[in-house]
Amino acid sequence: MKLAAAISGDLRKIMAEEVKEAEDAVTAAMRQAADGLKADLRRQVSEAGMGQRLANTWRAELYPKGRKSIKAAGFVFTRAPTIIRAFDQGAVIKSKHGFWLAIPTPAAGTGARGKRMTPSLWEQMHGSRLRFIYRRGAPSLLVAENMRVRTGKRGGFAKGSASALRSGRGMTSVVMFILVPQVSLKKRLDVDGAAERWASALPELIVRNWR
Repeated sequence: MKLAAAISGDLRKIMAEEVKEAEDAVTAAMRQAADGLKADLRRQVSEAGMGQRLANTWRAELYPKGRKSIKAAGFVFTRAPTIIRAFDQGAVIKSKHGFWLAIPTPAAGTGARGKRMTPSLWEQMHGSRLRFIYRRGAPSLLVAENMRVRTGKRGGFAKGSASALRSGRGMTSVVMFILVPQVSLKKRLDVDGAAERWASALPELIVRNWR
């Protein structure tokens, strides 16, 4: 008894079809993994209470761009790496100049176009100096004096008028900044853990996408 085996059909065509199926499967799987990792990282940031704007800094790209490849690769990155790294690893933030970190209170407001308020910017915008109040065993303060409460929808505080300053009526001091020597950020994200989970899922994703 003899057994014989033979290939039926065009071998080159068969191999080309197999390669195409592999390219389709690997590219689709890599896209799913990259998009899945991006979604997971965005969810982590959002659930940590750091806002959707920071969450949306996560991006995902697929290489090579514009075509399928058996060597397809996904690249997931953030446009705010310094902030993300601080919450992924934990960090101690200190003043660049070795003095205080000025944390604005809601009363300080924001600068033009939502720019983060700083003591120098506040003084420039309001044309008055902030008073430093040292407190032993507690955060020191920067306080704006001779302020009046705004009425209406706008709310907040404004510099007292000349007549109000003369009478002193309705004037108050308002804490604009809290001063601390440093701030400790606890680890609130797990970037490596999410990446490892999606990397482990790749083989199964490739099999699912193989037609």
